[in-house]
Amino acid sequence: MKKSTGKASQEKNRYSDEELEEFKQIILKKLEKAHHDLTLLTESYTTGNEHDTNDTSPTFKVLEEGYQVFSKEENSKFAARQEKFIKSLENALIRIENKTYGICRVTGKLIPKDRLRIVPHATLSIEAKRVQVVATPSTRPIDPDLE
Repeated sequence: MKKSTGKASQEKNRYSDEELEEFKQIILKKLEKAHHDLTLLTESYTTGNEHDTNDTSPTFKVLEEGYQVFSKEENSKFAARQEKFIKSLENALIRIENKTYGICRVTGKLIPKDRLRIVPHATLSIEAKRVQVVATPSTRPIDPDLE
């Protein structure tokens, strides 16, 4: 009887292979969309794909040019953030392969499935995240997409 109890507690320390496969499929779908979005963002701030008259237009349109530069800079920032998101998803796939996916890196407890379905690259449980936010007040706004 103790063996089955030990096994039950062991199962609570990680998700089953079937559950990991479910999360893997969620992550793969998010990765596909993230790569597509990154491509769109990258194309929007590079001028290599433009076939218009931007390079021949009069240079007295200072405000329009300023807006275009600002827009390209913003898209570049979004692209960098998207690359970070993609890296987080790829790291989650590695954790799935290692069978450590879904385990909070602070508490060692399983992160709830509902949280992982919404934020599949999460490495902290809500409990650990709250403690982290209280312990280290940040000057940057909290970003729920990145954890």
